[in-house]
Amino acid sequence: MEINLISDTVTKPSHEMLQQMFRARVGDDVYKQDPSVNELEEAVAGLFGKEAGLFFPSGTMANQTAIKLHTQPGDELICDKWAHVYNYEGGGAAFNSGVSCRLIDGDRGMITAQQVRDAINPPDFYHSPLTSLVCIENTTNKGGGACYDLQTLRDIKEVCTQNNLKYHLDGARLWNALVAKRQHPRQFGELFDTVSICFSKGLGAPVGSVLVGSKADMNRALRIRKVLGGGMRQAGYLAAAGMYALQHNVGRLEEDHRRAKQLGQLLSQLPWVKSVEPVETNILIFSVRDGYSEAAVIEKLKQKSIFISSMGQGKLRIVTHLDYKEVMHQYVVETLSRFTL
Repeated sequence: MEINLISDTVTKPSHEMLQQMFRARVGDDVYKQDPSVNELEEAVAGLFGKEAGLFFPSGTMANQTAIKLHTQPGDELICDKWAHVYNYEGGGAAFNSGVSCRLIDGDRGMITAQQVRDAINPPDFYHSPLTSLVCIENTTNKGGGACYDLQTLRDIKEVCTQNNLKYHLDGARLWNALVAKRQHPRQFGELFDTVSICFSKGLGAPVGSVLVGSKADMNRALRIRKVLGGGMRQAGYLAAAGMYALQHNVGRLEEDHRRAKQLGQLLSQLPWVKSVEPVETNILIFSVRDGYSEAAVIEKLKQKSIFISSMGQGKLRIVTHLDYKEVMHQYVVETLSRFTL
């Protein structure tokens, strides 16, 4: 039995999800004639109180489309220094949109309204890039699954409105935040111009994200998606997985959060662990004490058929997910309890 805790992207479709995929009604989505894709787009847009949605093969493409949508070449976007749009999207902001990033030193991947205000370039100072977009990530990946407080997001929105900036949410793990903080999608739809929502992480679908926004923005996004190569044909088989995930896999995220918190409590008591970052959702980040090797931890756990990942600088990451069952969890708890280096 291998236990893969490297990421929540490693999940495979359940039997029930596969059955819904097999039964999907499909058409040619490039012509907007795939009923399953149209159904998912409308459902997600409705959840967030937005006019329209657009299905994408990846969250990266959805984010990159949003950046292109809201900026012009030479502009600058504001984001946290750990943001996915900067660290893990292949330099796409520069490559696709000709946009630079103003990086903010936030707290666990989260930034404040004052930090955003301080980072805005004067619009009449043509020597510096024109600030045009603020990108938020919730939950934060490198920040250990941290969740923004809604009031903080409202305060940032006010700064955006005052300075004529667009506001995009990378919601790759937004479902986790919604469950953990007892929030509603419409609370985010009201704040952001666009939101990208992923189905292939905590919700367990094999592929897919939906970008939501105004009809006008999604019409423009359709053209950008085409340019980026994101037009798919009978994509309804994938959209059906997303719809199943939406209907069946949101509430159970609490189980992933519970297990991550339990592992965090256990690790904080082990002599070779230096620190455990606060655990709010399904991502657990911890550091080893000086003199211990993160590579050695990974290798010894691998020998026990437990796979975790390194974040460098002594930090290790565990991510709980749909395919991490209770029997696996008990095995990991027992293994860590006896674990020595």
